[in-house]
Amino acid sequence: MERPAWAPRGIDISMPSVSRIYDYYLGGSHNFEVDREAARKAIGFLPGLPAIMKANRAFMRRAVNFALDDGITQFLDIGSGIPTFGNVHEVAQAAEPAARVLYVDHDPVAVAHSEAVLAENDNAVVMAADLRKPQQILTGSEARLLDLDRPVALLLVAVLHFLEDADKPYEAVAELRDALAPGSLLILTHASYEGIPATEEQAGGAVGVYRTIRNPLVMRGRAETARFFDGFDLVEPGLVAMPEWRPDTPVAQADPFAFSGFAGVGRKA
Repeated sequence: MERPAWAPRGIDISMPSVSRIYDYYLGGSHNFEVDREAARKAIGFLPGLPAIMKANRAFMRRAVNFALDDGITQFLDIGSGIPTFGNVHEVAQAAEPAARVLYVDHDPVAVAHSEAVLAENDNAVVMAADLRKPQQILTGSEARLLDLDRPVALLLVAVLHFLEDADKPYEAVAELRDALAPGSLLILTHASYEGIPATEEQAGGAVGVYRTIRNPLVMRGRAETARFFDGFDLVEPGLVAMPEWRPDTPVAQADPFAFSGFAGVGRKA
């Protein structure tokens, strides 16, 4: 397989990447045939997967604008993936040019692309780090971009469902929460069997595709997802399907698959 110029040296381009699969769902071009093959297998079980990912991105944009309206101009996006149109820094800095964004991902492809996109942006940087190791994020040199004595919007969008319980995801979120100033926001989405307009067997087939590429997808229910907001007060309308969180278009027009899983925003008291 020929290595394109944008692919960082040292990564295995023969193995599918969650970041590149997500990029494919969103219509991006930074993916390989091995990623597209895995994505097509998953779509074979759940044809609405691209609609889910687009609803996820649309929720993120609305939540970022909510944070800005709340007076927050600092954003910590963990599990940020490969930059595509309408990413956090584009949304935030369009409204507030001084807004600061720290992207975090452990995928070298996502980090390399982010570095290229952000090369001339003094208020947005990327850090190579893992959500499973919060101190690695909080003490990294790039974290100096953010003033943790002031409110921060912490984005954990479509990432926590890639952490198994053995990875201690609740503890990781709590550690990050405790480092944030009062008034900070947690912006979160999570995959679930709840709300999917398909049988659990079909959804399980898509989950199985991720398991085969060594990135297990953990489908958590409402109560399990709500636990991530411990220490935060959920803002209206609470923990809901993505199109139902402060919609800017008629909810009735949303793709049925867009109602899969949960989205919510919480504020630290």
